[in-house]
Amino acid sequence: MTVTLAAGLHEDYLALVGDGDEYGAVEVVNRLLDAGVPAQRVMMDLIGPTQTRVGELWAANEWSVAREHAATATSERALAAVAARTPVRPTRGRITIACVDGEWHALPVRLLAEMLRLDGWRVDFLGPSVPGPHLVTHLHQTGPDAVALSCMIATRLPRAHAAITACRSAGVPVIAGGRGFGPGGRYAQLLGADAWAAGAEEAVARLSAGWPPSSARDPQATAFLGDEEYTFVMRERPTLIARSLSSLASAYPAFRQYDERQLDATAEDMGHIVDFLAAALYVSEPAIFTDFVEWTAEVLRARGVPAPALRVGLHTVRAQLTDYPRCLSLVDAGLARITA
Repeated sequence: MTVTLAAGLHEDYLALVGDGDEYGAVEVVNRLLDAGVPAQRVMMDLIGPTQTRVGELWAANEWSVAREHAATATSERALAAVAARTPVRPTRGRITIACVDGEWHALPVRLLAEMLRLDGWRVDFLGPSVPGPHLVTHLHQTGPDAVALSCMIATRLPRAHAAITACRSAGVPVIAGGRGFGPGGRYAQLLGADAWAAGAEEAVARLSAGWPPSSARDPQATAFLGDEEYTFVMRERPTLIARSLSSLASAYPAFRQYDERQLDATAEDMGHIVDFLAAALYVSEPAIFTDFVEWTAEVLRARGVPAPALRVGLHTVRAQLTDYPRCLSLVDAGLARITA
């Protein structure tokens, strides 16, 4: 069920979080709760969509990273206010919720945690970037009925695979979520997850019906998806980035005029190129790389970086991969996407 919120409320709330006004944001959610709006709808129809909009404004270069972070912290404060107003005694099982190692987008799973708590689950929310060994230790200490793992960025898929395998080896079934698992969660099953959900409400429904799922797969059976080319890219990552940055000075003359901030941003972008290339190799999915390249082109364009800069950057990486045909195919597909 979706509640129709008052006209202009989303814009007003967005303005509050964009200004880092925690008190104002909390006042808005408290007014909604006082008016009888269910807590689930406050989270799903206001806080969640607003956070999505925050990310879009950052990508369009309308908001800075600092403003985006302040807005996220404000949304977390508003979410905490909703939780404080809605105590629920657990009536279901126990579930551990965590972001995979290296994944720092914690607000979506914080929303999931509160939605499951309202549905009667006892929730252990471990937060962002949880190393696999720490997660498994927690499972042995607490014995939950399920683990919910979030992966928002495809570059974390190898670590998600390791975490899923470790959880299932510990005898705990896994429900996966987050756009990092691909459209429709296509990579979740490949990596061994028992289930996948597109969002918090779908996860609540999945966990309340027929959980745990029956699975004929051996939890001890772990397929290594990476091949020789993936291993090369991961092992040589620092060298690939360093040589690409060195080549940019001669291949893209404007690079020589970059200030320290621009140099740092370019190094970060080169790292992303290599990481998304590795992720695409790991699960044999070209779209992971080509979609990233297309998205990066839009983000850079919004920041005034001309398209040739990205093309030159891709070519500097390609020049180091001449012995690796799958890598070359992926980079060429990315170049074709932005050229088109």
